[in-house]
Amino acid sequence: MAKSNPPDAFIQKRLGSIDALRGFDMFWIAGGESIIHAIYKVWPGAATAALEAQFEHVDWNGFHFYDLIFPLFLFVVGAVLPFSLTRRVEEGADRKQLYRHLVERFLLLFLLGLVYNGLLNFNIHTLRLPGVLQRIAICYFIAALVVMNTKIRGQALVAGGILIVYWLIMKWVPVPGVGAGIITPENNLAGYLDRRFIPLPYCCYVFGDNEGILSTFPAISTCLLGVLAGHWLRSDKFTPNRKAMGLLGMGVASLLAAWAWSFNFPIIKNIWTSSFVLCAGGWSLLLLGAFYWIIDARGFERWSFFFKVIGMNAITIYLVDRFFDFGVITKIFLHGLLPLFGHYQPLLWAICVVSTMWLFLYFLYRQKIFLRV
Repeated sequence: MAKSNPPDAFIQKRLGSIDALRGFDMFWIAGGESIIHAIYKVWPGAATAALEAQFEHVDWNGFHFYDLIFPLFLFVVGAVLPFSLTRRVEEGADRKQLYRHLVERFLLLFLLGLVYNGLLNFNIHTLRLPGVLQRIAICYFIAALVVMNTKIRGQALVAGGILIVYWLIMKWVPVPGVGAGIITPENNLAGYLDRRFIPLPYCCYVFGDNEGILSTFPAISTCLLGVLAGHWLRSDKFTPNRKAMGLLGMGVASLLAAWAWSFNFPIIKNIWTSSFVLCAGGWSLLLLGAFYWIIDARGFERWSFFFKVIGMNAITIYLVDRFFDFGVITKIFLHGLLPLFGHYQPLLWAICVVSTMWLFLYFLYRQKIFLRV
């Protein structure tokens, strides 16, 4: 973690909606979902049960809100690229230095992902090789290369082309002993390749890895969808309201396309199907459009500060939450108070643990300490 003191001018140029949306996304990973589960424990019923179900991953086919969390983060990673990488290319930055930076960032993210999975335990037999940060590293690296070497139309063609090619491969390339076009947990090409080339352990289904080999390619398209949204926001041809409406319209169109495609290629997060990319991309566009309209177009941004604090140190809280239990600190202050709240203890506990996490990030924010990867 490095101490960074970015100039005020740079901070002002940032789109508040992107930082807030990233923070909104990370909030659920860093403990927000525990609040939803606690609400169900305190007030069990049909409505709270339905809400809680949205914070569990679908076993295979379908889509819940919690299935959006990872693709939304990849989408935001892509959305930032036109504001950072494209801008630097247009300003004539040294391309060799840019390539070196991309490689360094790829390697560091991948290494951090291995550390997250237990690399420092020094037990290679139990180390999971794929992971969330590893996939982010790969998608960021390839999307950045595409951005540096193609125009916007080319980037759109690459994003769409990957989805079509992935669909054709999954439907027409046979799995040995099974055949082609089988999209079940036990028998699908992506899972077969994972079992063939990736050693155990896997996540998050037993017949392959949730961040496996073949399914990483459509995840690149998720990142490129964010790139296209970033170009749209960066354009000076449209008013802020027009940009927001454009994102919302593209989000609806993406959801409709996902629904239509799902009849032939179901929406499945575990193997990141093309229809899943469009479904998650549609919701990501809708959220970005709403955040952008409220925060950047209309100027109502004070409410988003809570999420911005999280969003500006997203990788930090992802890593820290893996190795440190914020409940330890929370318990010091609440140990004697919890019994006073009786039936509401689970909800109070969840809220206070998340608050402790946020105060840690707020301290980093005030000190201008950000993990720059």
